[in-house]
Parts: sequence; structure tokens; C-alpha cells
Amino acid sequence: MPYTHLLEQIEIFADLDNERLRRISAICTERLYEPGDVIFHENTQSDELFVILQGEVEIQVDPKMLGVSADESPGPTTVATLRRDQSFGEIALVDKGLRSASARCAAPGTHVLAIQRDDLIELCHQDFEMGYLVMRNMAGDLAFKIRQTDLMVREQLLWTPGAKPC
Repeated sequence: MPYTHLLEQIEIFADLDNERLRRISAICTERLYEPGDVIFHENTQSDELFVILQGEVEIQVDPKMLGVSADESPGPTTVATLRRDQSFGEIALVDKGLRSASARCAAPGTHVLAIQRDDLIELCHQDFEMGYLVMRNMAGDLAFKIRQTDLMVREQLLWTPGAKPC
């Protein structure tokens, strides 16, 4: 199935013409998940980018990964809920490091596109302009996500239990 019309809605593929979107579409794999299914686990090797076609995906962090004991931790915490036309797992395109969070399906019939890092990198090697556009867009998307995370961290640091608002 060609995904060109869907990919043009995704921020990291902005400004790509139909031919470039068609080439990216050719390397996509569609996957179906149901609530509770884990798409990937925190601290596992990353090698795919994902785009949500339908449904919801929760991005979760587990305090136990930071050394918090099971007694002190309520378990994985959802830090973001992503929906149609949003992407996740982009850092896999930058390096093959470990995942910084888990991704879990949150809605029935969630469809995602998976794009293998090596396949997309190969396309970018074949077409440097496309590679530049994808990496520029991805940098903007990641910068936005870092700013959002920074705001969440600041709120947590400034929030005092039982304090009255000003």
C-alpha cells in the first residue's frame, strides 16, 4: 500500500516532493497493535522510527530503570500520549543507542508505520538534499520535544506537595 499521502502529513517529512515521499513509502512496514502491546521497551536497542496512522501510543518511563526500588515506584509513568500523524523513535535515526522510554499501544486498532533506520539512511545517502530536509525537520521536531520535556521537569522541580497556589 502506498503511504505517500499519509507521509506528507508528518512533520519530519515536510517539504519533500511526491517522488521522495514515494521512495520513503516503499520502505515502510505497517503494523497493528492493541491496547497494552509494547511497541518497544526502554533501554533496548533502537533501529526504527514510527509514524502513527491511527490510534494512540503512550510514551512511558519506568523509575526502576533509574534505580528506584519497586516499593517506591508506582511503575511505568506515561510522559506523553501521541496520536495520528505523530512520529516517535526518531532518535534511532541519529544513533543506534538505547531507547530512552518505552512505547505502548493505548487504543484499539492502532496502526503504525515502521521505518528501518538503515533503509532510510540509505535513501538519504542516495539523495543528499532529501537527507538534509529529513534531518533538519527531525532536529526541529526533537527540539520541540526537548523543550516540552524541559517544561515538565521544571514543573516537577517547582511543585511542592501541599503548597497553595499564589
